[in-house]
Amino acid sequence: MSQLKFEHVNHTYDGPAVVSDVSFSVQPGQLTCLLGPSGCGKTTLLRLAAGLEDLQSGRISIGDTVIADAETGKQTPPEKRGVGMMFQDYALFPHLTILENITFGLDRPTSEFIQWIKNALERIGLTNLTNSYPHILSGGQQQRVALLRAIAPQPGILLLDEPFSDLDVTLRVQVREDTLRLLRDSGIATLMVTHDPEEAMYMADRILIMQNGRIVQDGSPKETYCQPANAYVAALFGPVNRLSGIVKQGCVDTPMGCFQAPHLKEGEHAQIFIRPEGVFIGESPTGGPEGYNLTPSTPMHIANANLLGRSTHLHLCRSVPAPGKDTHLLARVHGVYLHEQGQPVEVRIDQNQAFVFAAE
Repeated sequence: MSQLKFEHVNHTYDGPAVVSDVSFSVQPGQLTCLLGPSGCGKTTLLRLAAGLEDLQSGRISIGDTVIADAETGKQTPPEKRGVGMMFQDYALFPHLTILENITFGLDRPTSEFIQWIKNALERIGLTNLTNSYPHILSGGQQQRVALLRAIAPQPGILLLDEPFSDLDVTLRVQVREDTLRLLRDSGIATLMVTHDPEEAMYMADRILIMQNGRIVQDGSPKETYCQPANAYVAALFGPVNRLSGIVKQGCVDTPMGCFQAPHLKEGEHAQIFIRPEGVFIGESPTGGPEGYNLTPSTPMHIANANLLGRSTHLHLCRSVPAPGKDTHLLARVHGVYLHEQGQPVEVRIDQNQAFVFAAE
């Protein structure tokens, strides 16, 4: 098993840099996710690792072997890098059976290896489709076949480009689980690209957040979600409530209470990002893995409520006499909470899910 290593990699396409001084490594058996919006440079990094783009600056290694070095001009061809890549559109060959697709590119697959493939197909529920053709498969089935084809040559590194983007929401959960099981069994160092934060949280051992070609945070899913490095990272994981204020004696006073800001300067303008699940309605919650740090209750009323299956999204409002000074919050509560519009409620904020940054 090998590790993938990037060292001070830069890249441009006849304009501003799309990758700027990126360094990181992916360990064997680890799934690392590059997360960020379109155009942030994550797919370029995948293409550089695969050898589909020539390295312009920096160095890339697999294990102890340098596969690309801008200083020496070394550019190992893609087919000699020992890298497996699964494309976003799967790119299965329509004229080959499922088994032929998976073994494509292998010189002489042994009977033992053919048995491994059949066992893998059985684990993901495709045993009866071995001799079928891709056009009869669903999107989820094609994804799993494409993954097996990428793993079959036993590459040192596996690269996944938005592997679940074409699947519907219901199917995506099962396919993710099947994919994780196959990757855990293989022990391959895997680098995955996605723009879906939930997907990254579900799949990754480690998340690299990208912004404008740079890695702005590197950590576990829990660290990335619970300790965002900046406002960009905090807002990347879904809707947030935004409050603002000025730092006074290490605290930012807002209509929803005082938020601690010991890392900011006295008199500095600050912005507070509060996750909807950090807004509590009614009685104080008990328990929780990290405990709660709640602000005093604030009277508000329900402006709107929308049931979204397992949770309810509430639009809360605190009205004040001064025009334009109302405070609005979004809250996400578990289960069905469809109260009438205008109903008064008491609201508390969990400061463990509120993040204070200097105003931009």
